[in-house]
Amino acid sequence: MTEETLVRMANQIADFFKALPEDEALAGASNHVRLFWDPRMRSKMAAHLAAGGAGLTPLARAAVEKVCKPAKTS
Repeated sequence: MTEETLVRMANQIADFFKALPEDEALAGASNHVRLFWDPRMRSKMAAHLAAGGAGLTPLARAAVEKVCKPAKTS
């Protein structure tokens, strides 16, 4: 799955929830990503966020930032 596809999906998820109050929209969108995206998708989105997160709407960005943490290296 490409980064462009993940960005499009994240934006679509955010669009679905954006009619709710801001805190509920953020909770709904981030919960959806947490429940339905597999670890590879979340990892690829974390890398996309680390590279700047181009193309994400503000709600989509906030939602994936809550869920898609960069892998820890040590």
